[in-house]
Amino acid sequence: MARTIRRAAVLGAGVMGSGIAAHLAGVGIDTVLLDIVPPDLEGKQRDNKRERDRFARTAIEKAKKAKPPVFYSKEDAQLITTGNLDDDLALLERCDWIVEAVTERMAIKRSLFEKVDRVRKQGCIVTSNTSGLEIAGMVEGRSEDFRKNFFVTHFFNPVRFMKLLELVPGSDTDPEAFDFMARFGGDVLGKGIVFGKDTPNFVANRIGTYGMLYILHAMRGGENEPFSVEEIDSVFGAPTGRPKSAVFRTADIVGLDTLLHVADNCYDSLVNDECRETFKAPKWLREMVEQKKWLGSKSGQGFYKKIGKDIHALDLGSWQYKPKESVRIGSVGAVRKIEDPRARLKAMLAQDDRHAQLAWDVTAHTLTYSARRMGEIADDIVNIDNALKWGFQWDLGPFETWDAIGVRESVERMDKDGIEVPANVRAMLDSGRSSFYGGSEAKPTYYDFSSSSEKAVPLDERAVRIAALKQGEKVLYKNAGATLYDMDDGVILAEFHTKLNAVDSDIIGALNKAIDMAEGEGWNGIVIGNEDARSFSAGANLFGIVMAINQKQWDQLEQEITRFQQTTLRLRYSGVPVVAAPAGLALGGGAEITMGADAVRAHAETYMGLVEVGVGLIPGGGGNAQMLERVLAGVPDDPNFNTLPLIQRAFMNIGMAKVAVGAEDARELGMLRPHDGVTLNRDLLLHDAKATVLGMARAGYRKPRPVRFRLPGISASTTIRWFVDNMRQGGQVSDHDALIAGKLAHVLCGGDTSPRVKVTQQQLLDLEREAFLSLCGEEKTKARIEHMLMKNKPLRN
Repeated sequence: MARTIRRAAVLGAGVMGSGIAAHLAGVGIDTVLLDIVPPDLEGKQRDNKRERDRFARTAIEKAKKAKPPVFYSKEDAQLITTGNLDDDLALLERCDWIVEAVTERMAIKRSLFEKVDRVRKQGCIVTSNTSGLEIAGMVEGRSEDFRKNFFVTHFFNPVRFMKLLELVPGSDTDPEAFDFMARFGGDVLGKGIVFGKDTPNFVANRIGTYGMLYILHAMRGGENEPFSVEEIDSVFGAPTGRPKSAVFRTADIVGLDTLLHVADNCYDSLVNDECRETFKAPKWLREMVEQKKWLGSKSGQGFYKKIGKDIHALDLGSWQYKPKESVRIGSVGAVRKIEDPRARLKAMLAQDDRHAQLAWDVTAHTLTYSARRMGEIADDIVNIDNALKWGFQWDLGPFETWDAIGVRESVERMDKDGIEVPANVRAMLDSGRSSFYGGSEAKPTYYDFSSSSEKAVPLDERAVRIAALKQGEKVLYKNAGATLYDMDDGVILAEFHTKLNAVDSDIIGALNKAIDMAEGEGWNGIVIGNEDARSFSAGANLFGIVMAINQKQWDQLEQEITRFQQTTLRLRYSGVPVVAAPAGLALGGGAEITMGADAVRAHAETYMGLVEVGVGLIPGGGGNAQMLERVLAGVPDDPNFNTLPLIQRAFMNIGMAKVAVGAEDARELGMLRPHDGVTLNRDLLLHDAKATVLGMARAGYRKPRPVRFRLPGISASTTIRWFVDNMRQGGQVSDHDALIAGKLAHVLCGGDTSPRVKVTQQQLLDLEREAFLSLCGEEKTKARIEHMLMKNKPLRN
């Protein structure tokens, strides 16, 4: 029988254990979460089951309140059964997978696995979330079946958001069980799988921790003036292809105690590592953790501390916190506007100030260290690069970085600086090859050190890759804002490519072109999506709107709004199924395009909202009608039915500019419908959206009937305005907020209507457009738009 996982258990309810349990529950798996019996129980508490389960129970309660959220939906917690490791090991008997996530001590793990071996069923997979303990030591003395079904599944924190899952087999691991978990981890858990070897801290932490510790030593050592916390984070963020959290904010998030533990584990275990001393944590870091107990976010202070509403940074010289400075660095400023991470990094390392010199020193040593680990921690450069991109959020892995700055040129610079270049890299250059990656975007290849040959980068054949569509001459239509592709099987893909995929006239034109082609040429349907995990569409082109306002081009502005409204209406009522595939930001106009589709196939991390009030407007592309359609779904066609509470829900979503934190949150807010699908694996999102289109087409698609609403009219909008006016008088909202809210209430309640008269979508669009244009004429709205364009944050005026 084929393996399946219907029931799982997580042993250890710490941050990682509860995060893994929440993730498993989020994909619909019944999960058991066990932890130790609290050692502080006294008297009758020792016999109280609720008290004995306290660690696991409170871990889930804490996870439900966590920000950012640990669960996709708090309702997922219902799938988790909590207990303790003394009383409830029998619950493991029916589990298909048991994950260990207890403290990183070999004796504790061995003792626990001995107990698990007694109760687990034959064939049950058992894995450890260890960050580097040796597999052979953990399975010593275990049964043959246990050893065959045992390996490492190393998740990264926070489990929900971090793509990386490292899989590491033991010497006795059954390849069938291991391969199953690789498929399950990608398809069901939505993770990016990296195959590592049984070495301390595996792949991502080995390289990432080396790079971080090298920075910690370099910033305070040598004859030059020490670098500040703010300087380091300015350099080792976007300029060098690292995440915005850079070095010290990342350390605070992960936990300084965790960083110290990983560093110590490397130092103690890697006795033959040529860079072992780099892993020896600086004395000041150990002092922060062991003496001052400054552990980062979990303790309220680390390298950064929030004091009141302000963020303060630690001065490592005085041990005092001071207001965080916005440091001016010449090299950072010189590359700030370069969008391509490869070009930006290359330009940064070419600068000549001391910050760029530090960036070069750190980068060069990280690259050479990574190359020397080839064959030791992973079999190929693809696994190492993916580990750093998915586990540490680097834009480029080490070998992609080396290609970006030029392998031959950088090796020459390393030679001049006295940095030892690994023999395997020199051998590649001597063979005449000057880059680690080759081939094309559609069919990439990589240099395999073990065979000194070129191999194909492993790709999931199911994934729809836009580069392959371009190379395969699948472009149907293209303008400055969007491209239409033939996805095969009679499905058109509409891809946006403006900055942040902001909706403009070109995108609107391309969507209409897609509908014309699909209806006129017999296509099966349309998918709207892209490969950008950050942004489906961040909203309308605000620059175009404010330009029209400044030039008083009211007729042109009205035409563009009308065209956008009619386009989202066409998406809904076209003769073929239209499926939106959002991922990342789907805000304002992006949300309206999403909600305009027949169905949605959203990535789990879709951040969706009608946020126009932040720039002094209301939705202008049909969003008000779309929100009403969702909140009033299933309401009886009865003029006496009170719809006001439901309309207030729509009003709060739009009026408070609520942004869903994930697709399931969007469903709970009513932005996604019960039948809309969610995909966890970003690489398969377009594939799943295409499958949704084909399913609808093959089932005999029929466009929906036009929706008409029974809305309460002026009496209801007056009630909402009264509520808002009370907030205004209490200082909770501004006069301009109240003006916007009044116009929003007027639209959502149907204007001057009665529940006995049905309001059409077109009538709502007319009300929406009138309100939108009137707000465009307000000076305070113009000020909000201009402030957003300049500062990238809302103005409250």
